[in-house]
Amino acid sequence: MTILMLAGSPSRQSRSSALLRYAARRLAARGLASGELGLHDLPAEDLIEGRHDGAAAAALRRRVAAAQALLIATPVYKASFAGGLKAILDLLDEKALADKVVLPIATGGTSAHLLAVEYGLKPVLSALGARHILAGVYATDRQVALQGEEVAIDGDVRLRLDTAVDHLCSQLASGPPAQGYDLGYLALKARFSI
Repeated sequence: MTILMLAGSPSRQSRSSALLRYAARRLAARGLASGELGLHDLPAEDLIEGRHDGAAAAALRRRVAAAQALLIATPVYKASFAGGLKAILDLLDEKALADKVVLPIATGGTSAHLLAVEYGLKPVLSALGARHILAGVYATDRQVALQGEEVAIDGDVRLRLDTAVDHLCSQLASGPPAQGYDLGYLALKARFSI
């Protein structure tokens, strides 16, 4: 099973990347390996110029194609997800996220930016073919404290992230939902027999 962790922060030591690595440890504890890819793994020129035909973009697309699930983490700047993450996503093919389970993770200065995942990131993921987007995990800067190499994650955030990762694992174990349906619809269908 292949799980790709996509880090959208321009900083190697960021709150969103810390949450991504926490999720990777949670996956490892469940016996699932994951690999991380971020802005620093792609040439800046390729990202800025949108070199879709470059070697780095081809390698990115191969890794995404091989993944059964993606955890995509981003900081929220100016009420939107990071532009660097958008540059990475722009290098993917139109339906690159079809048949993949996607878990968005975001951090921001305040809870006022909570909906950046719903109204900013999720539409872009949907445009890339994602139909199995799990409920995202959002944390404020106060909830993820960076102290040098140490990271302190608020208990509520850890619980929500643990729950989200566990849900991702259960989705992977049961196989992807039927083509074209999202997980929210399937949950309602099962609950209300629609």
